[in-house]
Amino acid sequence: MPTDCISYQTSGYFSKLMQDYLDQKSELKPLYNNFPTLENFEKQIAEKAANFDNNNRIPLVETLKKQYHHIEISDSTKQNIELLGLQNTYTITTGHQLNLFSGPLYFLYKIISTINLTKELKLKYPSNNFVPVYWMATEDHDFEEINYFNFKGKKFRWNKESTGPVGRLSTEGLAEFFEIYSKELGSSTNANVLKKVFEEAYLKHENLADATRFLANSLFGNYGLVILDADDANLKQAFIPYIKEELEQQTSFKAVQETIEQLKDYTVQVNPREINLFYIEDDLRERIIFENDKYFVNNTRISFSKDEILNVLESNPEKFSPNVIMRPLYQEIILPNLCYIGGGGEIAYWLELKSFFEAVKITFPMLLVRNSVLLSTEKQAKKADKLNLTWADLFTKPENLINAITHKLSAFPIDLTPQKEILEKQFEYLYELAQQTDKSFTGAVKAQEVKQKKGLDNLEKRLLKAQKRKLDHELQRVTDLQFELFPNQSLQERHTNFSEFYLEKGEQLIPLLIQKLKPLENNFNIIMI
Repeated sequence: MPTDCISYQTSGYFSKLMQDYLDQKSELKPLYNNFPTLENFEKQIAEKAANFDNNNRIPLVETLKKQYHHIEISDSTKQNIELLGLQNTYTITTGHQLNLFSGPLYFLYKIISTINLTKELKLKYPSNNFVPVYWMATEDHDFEEINYFNFKGKKFRWNKESTGPVGRLSTEGLAEFFEIYSKELGSSTNANVLKKVFEEAYLKHENLADATRFLANSLFGNYGLVILDADDANLKQAFIPYIKEELEQQTSFKAVQETIEQLKDYTVQVNPREINLFYIEDDLRERIIFENDKYFVNNTRISFSKDEILNVLESNPEKFSPNVIMRPLYQEIILPNLCYIGGGGEIAYWLELKSFFEAVKITFPMLLVRNSVLLSTEKQAKKADKLNLTWADLFTKPENLINAITHKLSAFPIDLTPQKEILEKQFEYLYELAQQTDKSFTGAVKAQEVKQKKGLDNLEKRLLKAQKRKLDHELQRVTDLQFELFPNQSLQERHTNFSEFYLEKGEQLIPLLIQKLKPLENNFNIIMI
């Protein structure tokens, strides 16, 4: 079975909003800036150059050098950090939570999309430099979302209490977890590589931010990836005016609420709060609420007058943390960024933000849906061939696929449409007859029509069910294969950890993905490994 691809729009796994965005429907055009095509980057570069404060490059480079000080980095990453100090250097950015051992596969696809796009841009616009950036979501506090990963059908969970920003969370206690996971990996050469990477990342670094940086650098450092932890007082200096406006004016709430009205025909991804900021200290990250002329930190006894909170902001901006509404703005202020790459859910909430960016006069980035991938072994592809299944078949929802295969394999038609058409003609005659007699007869004809049509529908359903029982062996093979490729009836990339495939491909895995993925092509890729 040859490798193939399926458009995002026909894959069945993208929301109506994402399908319409990718189709560039006119009603959505006010919600984004330039659609991500290679040619449109020329305009985006010009807009960002005119709007970006190049003074912010200095703390950015300083902070990155400080954060990379204790780990070995490639020449390409080192060069990219230095290039960020130049006015003709721009970033392509993706962001991701600090999932344990990278979490699901799409962590890789996000970063590879980012790396590959910078390569394409350098070829198209050689007078500029383009740096791939991975923005670590170190200030998030939803530890339950990131404290596990799935490997060979098993969930490996790190049981630990956490209340504050996850980037600051101590890695103490992961040795026992590592021991359990190591046994599952086995003792192959590739397994030993994974063990070493996990051990060095999580057992030799004190917090989750440092561990994740080491892991991402181990996987992608040779491609020049720059990894940023924006939970930093130096970086937040540039964000002070926007935090102040949020505290005093609640600009984001007003702007985003208006945009949500424009998205009323779609599922809204996030809803803004009146103040879209958290207050953070050590193991605390709680919402800031404004009531009765005072600012309160939710679930604490901490409160401030207006003057007090603004004084704290000026002296300690690191104590203010943006939520999902404000974080994109923070990113675009401190980075010379052209494009944000994310999954469908992320792009959906970015589409809520353009009016907010316009209100605070910051250039809105291009929004690119990351690459999506289904990894298939040669054995699985051969199974699909034997079962006469296409990749489009395998992307079909399980119930629909089984029904379609049952119809295909049945020795006779399961569809009773011909019988229904005959019934229609019979009742046409009876209705004509009813016109010539008492009206009560029309009612009797109608009741009989409903009854007989319903009877045929029920017979058709029972016939399909009977054929499914008869073809159970063949259908089970189809179901088993689909479950292998779509574990728990979900996308492989949202479920399975990369280590499962690294055991098979080893150090060839990432170069293969780098080679195959094209970030500006809106296709769901099927890649044979």
